[in-house]
Amino acid sequence: MDEKTGLCEGCQRTIDEIVRWGSADDSYKRAVWVEIQQRRHSL
Repeated sequence: MDEKTGLCEGCQRTIDEIVRWGSADDSYKRAVWVEIQQRRHSL
């Protein structure tokens, strides 16, 4: 985890997103993927 951003350095997800991922529905996962793309463009 990156101390500055609080994101996983490999997948750019937050701890909360990683924890929830296994039980999340497809709608949530798609929303997280959109967030990840936005994060990657702003880093």
